[in-house]
Amino acid sequence: MTRLSIELNRYFFEEERKEKIKLFDLFDLAGERIFGFLFVILSLPSALPIPAPGYSIPFGVIMFLLAIQLIFGRKTPWLPSKLLYQEIKLVRAQGFVKAGIPWLKRIENLTRPRMNYVCNSLSGQVVIGFAIALMSVCMMIPIPGTNTLPAIGIFITGFGLQEDDGFISLIGLVVCSLGVLLVTGILFTGVNILSNFKDWLLDFFSSEAEPN
Repeated sequence: MTRLSIELNRYFFEEERKEKIKLFDLFDLAGERIFGFLFVILSLPSALPIPAPGYSIPFGVIMFLLAIQLIFGRKTPWLPSKLLYQEIKLVRAQGFVKAGIPWLKRIENLTRPRMNYVCNSLSGQVVIGFAIALMSVCMMIPIPGTNTLPAIGIFITGFGLQEDDGFISLIGLVVCSLGVLLVTGILFTGVNILSNFKDWLLDFFSSEAEPN
């Protein structure tokens, strides 16, 4: 299977596209593991250490709907037409993809099919679905600091799901757990008690993703 970073680079930078694209346009890239693919793509803008205002809530809603379907064992996702055909400027999407490809390449170097029961069993998909649904809700909270770490958790978990790598998905679930602690701290204390850890995590992934 062709690496996701290569597919995205081809789709967004090597082939001619219209000025605006739709979520539905990306379905052909997803292949059989469409849920993992969509989680990766939709969490990417909020997971990146760059400003992405206006995307956390609508993409959070979409990922919540997808996560519920994953919990109930759907093999193909369903989304309302309004969401499927919502347009986004190609230039904006290219900016997210360009910033995200180094992250993808780094994770791809660590990924291989293993512990596939985590991704393919009903119980594993239920756990992953609940975690992503919870993180999606966190992303929709209109408070600064509540979307980045949950989005990173979805990104990593979804990537493991997309690549049939249960170990990577488990790492993503750990990050999701940290996201719960972060958001809980913000909501109940008004203080980002894990902000230093979040900054360290972002710096770590950014530095690791930089080419040698």
